[in-house]
Amino acid sequence: MGGCFSKPKPVEVKIEVVIPEKERSKEEMSPNGKASPLIYKVNGTARHYHLEEHPIASNPYHNPKDVVEASVCHVKDLENGQMREVDLGCGKALLIKESGEFHAVGHKCPHYGAPLVKGVLAKGRVRCPWHGACFNIGTGDIEDFPGLDSLPRFQVKIEKDKVYIRASKQALQTQRRTKMMAKCISLSNYNLSSTNVLIIGAGAAGLVCAETLRQEGFSDRIVMCTMDRHLPYDRPKLSKSMDSHPEQIALRPREFFRSYDIEVLTETQVAAVDIKNKIAVFKDGFKMEYNKLLIATGNTPKALSCKGKEVENVFNIRTPEDANRVVKLATSKNVVIVGASFLGMEVAAYLAERAHSVSLVELEEVPFKKFFGERVGRAVMKMFESNRVKFYMQTEVSELREQEGKLKEVVLKSGKVLRADVCVVGVGAVPATGFLKQSGINIDSKGFIVVNKMMQTNIPGVFAAGDAVMFPLALRNNKKVNVPHWQMAHMHGRIAALNMLAHGIEISTVPYLWTAMFGKSIRYAGHGEGFDDVVIQGDLDELKFVAFYTKSDEVVAVASMNYDPIVSKVAEVLAAGRTIRKRDVDTAVFFLFFRTGDMSWLTGKGS
Repeated sequence: MGGCFSKPKPVEVKIEVVIPEKERSKEEMSPNGKASPLIYKVNGTARHYHLEEHPIASNPYHNPKDVVEASVCHVKDLENGQMREVDLGCGKALLIKESGEFHAVGHKCPHYGAPLVKGVLAKGRVRCPWHGACFNIGTGDIEDFPGLDSLPRFQVKIEKDKVYIRASKQALQTQRRTKMMAKCISLSNYNLSSTNVLIIGAGAAGLVCAETLRQEGFSDRIVMCTMDRHLPYDRPKLSKSMDSHPEQIALRPREFFRSYDIEVLTETQVAAVDIKNKIAVFKDGFKMEYNKLLIATGNTPKALSCKGKEVENVFNIRTPEDANRVVKLATSKNVVIVGASFLGMEVAAYLAERAHSVSLVELEEVPFKKFFGERVGRAVMKMFESNRVKFYMQTEVSELREQEGKLKEVVLKSGKVLRADVCVVGVGAVPATGFLKQSGINIDSKGFIVVNKMMQTNIPGVFAAGDAVMFPLALRNNKKVNVPHWQMAHMHGRIAALNMLAHGIEISTVPYLWTAMFGKSIRYAGHGEGFDDVVIQGDLDELKFVAFYTKSDEVVAVASMNYDPIVSKVAEVLAAGRTIRKRDVDTAVFFLFFRTGDMSWLTGKGS
């Protein structure tokens, strides 16, 4: 298993739970201190498996040479609600004091390495200041995304009013912990064309679903299939770091999938789903039976419909090869980007220093107007113009002209002719759900799969996640929305997996996203669709601001540049179910934050 099909043979069922030595003592215990049973299904039969049934080492520091212990501060050095980065000599830890108790975990976010000491501490978890991932301070477990790994947890003790941390040297170096997972050695009653869980799509949603199932003790067969030629990778980097090679942006190494028996079928496409007989039909005619199904196919980029659209060197960025090829062709050449979308703008920023010229064509008057508002959009546009990006707004492409089969010019409807050696198209996307039209699965008029709070479709046992779904957003009174962003895909996958196991967990996360351009990032939390006003604090010209998006009297979203961790703080307030009123961000009290960085004014706000 773990990557390809093999001819089935009669085999004995063997179940193994792989427990990293350093994690055993804490992973075997539930929050109430009692052994926590794992529930899984083997050959369709539900079983309860207690970790205590198998003798395991109780000492996570079994190798004395791998242990360091150090006094890091006096008990009075930290007040409740404070965090401090402390050095143990061979690595750092994050020391936290909350409700009179000390906790110590890894100090870097496992996603991209953000310093968590600059994040937000609230109600037993710390939220990353960069991209919003959340970690339980007692266990180190990841509770919101992006990212796959948790934080290592370290022992804390108090002696003579001094705080000591005892930690694994290896954990201090890696600053990450992969949660314990179940593993299936071999299964009888399964053949080439049958699986318990089939996951269509191998992006963030699909991978998190598979990992969550294993983390919850699920020990049956899991098969993921993808049209891509690669194992799951960090897709946002395709436009933010375009020269990255597939192995550099892989979310997990190949050995991981082998170790935990997560089979990934690459370059395969599902053509239809027979929900009555629980069969997925592949494009090549192969059929696979399933018990539970996750559809996480994402979206398909829109293509240009103008004359000459088949000309060579016109790209949608869908794969690492696409991104690499564009960088190679664009170096010292003329680039035209069609569409001021997140992808289009990020590509323009990345190529600006490499290409001879970068031109961006957009139908709207201002980039990001519908998402960030006109004022923020103009500030971003100004930043791009100062970096030699030329905008052609309120027009579109009428023709792509070629010379010897390759792109030579882009003709706009305004009559302007742009020299172009390569063209990148970023004009939006549509859900990749065409293969489901005759399935009986509920699809809306735009092609999105409609799911409930548990990510379940109208068909029992069929779940959907990621960019292709419409789901109820708790933040907006359970309005059905589509949020095609990386963090949300992770959470969708987790919720779907938990409910495949009948946990009855509803999604309640706050959307969180980011974009990176010219070394600067805009962070965003909430769901601002339909906002009617934007309250901006700070200086747009200096690109140091916070923008609050309001609908009537309520703040529905926030964006910032160079004011971390305000977006993570607002995300925590919204996650707690509190409402921030427009008057709270439109008064003089807000300037306290801009002068001092103090966000205590926000903690007590909301209803």
